[in-house]
Amino acid sequence: MINETTEGQEAGEQREELFFKVIEAGNKILEILAALFIILMLLYGAYSLWDTCQINRRAFISGELMKYKPAGKTDESPSLQELQKINPDVCAWLTVDGTKIDYPVVQGETNLEYINQDIYGEFALSGSIFLDSRNDRKFIDSYSLLYGHHMDNGAMFGDVMNYKEKEYFESHKTGTLYLNEQLEKIQWFACVETDAYDEVIYNPQDYKKENLEELMEYIKAHAVQYRLPEKKGKEGWNRIIGLSTCSNDQTNGRVILYGFLYDITVHSRVNHSAD
Repeated sequence: MINETTEGQEAGEQREELFFKVIEAGNKILEILAALFIILMLLYGAYSLWDTCQINRRAFISGELMKYKPAGKTDESPSLQELQKINPDVCAWLTVDGTKIDYPVVQGETNLEYINQDIYGEFALSGSIFLDSRNDRKFIDSYSLLYGHHMDNGAMFGDVMNYKEKEYFESHKTGTLYLNEQLEKIQWFACVETDAYDEVIYNPQDYKKENLEELMEYIKAHAVQYRLPEKKGKEGWNRIIGLSTCSNDQTNGRVILYGFLYDITVHSRVNHSAD
């Protein structure tokens, strides 16, 4: 009887010892898993930070690309034709004075082509500044519409958002559009908030010289900032340009900056780089 009791106690102690060993092993496994999880989270955080930095860096124009920016009428200055040798879809160069908006403009076969593609044809979340595929690439339409991502660091069309503020709107009035054969100046006159489904805004092909006034009245009625233009081109105010970007203030929200285009000069070397 005594032996049976002793054996029972020993068996119980062995089971208890095994139980605690299992618990201890389980705790070690949980500690290892927790440590691995923390390491993975740190690695993911570091990668996300690096990836965000890369996206923001690529959203700003590189020095290599900036050397192609048209700078004047002399034979020594760059021309769009040189950039078009890299990508034939390049149709203009847009500069908005006093902002970070200083980019080549491309036009794809559809409005999806350059949403996440740079002018070199490579994938880029920041995409490119692009002209609506329904517009004429020579900007002879009554209403030309450009698109660009809203980057939080002000790159691409990020600075368009600033035009909602009256002080900024009043102090940033001009821009330049460089084309193959001429230089177009821009007078910004309105900033509009709307959504991506606005059929009046997002159908530029619907407007000609005869009915452009209808669009002008719509812009004026929906503008968060508006002013009459200070100058008038030789053809009158019959061509406008819109810069559209996303808004963080509402789902599918959009902000569009509007300006009047007027031709001020013709380059002296239309086909110089192609000779």
